[in-house]
Amino acid sequence: MDVPRNFRLLDELEQGEKGISDGLCSYGLEKPDDIMMERWTGTIFGPSRTTHDNRIYTLKMYCGPNYPSEPPEVSFVSRINMAGVDPETGAVSNDIEVLKNWKPSSRLHTLLKGLRTEMGKGANARLTQPPEGTTFY
Repeated sequence: MDVPRNFRLLDELEQGEKGISDGLCSYGLEKPDDIMMERWTGTIFGPSRTTHDNRIYTLKMYCGPNYPSEPPEVSFVSRINMAGVDPETGAVSNDIEVLKNWKPSSRLHTLLKGLRTEMGKGANARLTQPPEGTTFY
């Protein structure tokens, strides 16, 4: 059964506000008065034993009118060197596994956890990172 977009996003907002997760990723609305629930911010704590260890990354997510049937548009605000992330804008490519394999049952938390997993894989775990605190915009 398909749940209407706004009901789904209300449920995700409630989960994000209650912090129902492992504490390594969090998310919420960018502006509390966004009645269309389109613009979200996310936070990812970098995986340990990688070049991301002890770093906090901020992201922006846009849930368009076809969410959750289509994945949100995602970009890092915090500068990061990572395959699948545009080095000039921070935009995350839809070729990243979590976006490529997006299903209507996927959630914003699923997205953040998937990106965190990518940060810890192979070369991404070892890439030299920009100075902490620098942003794309």
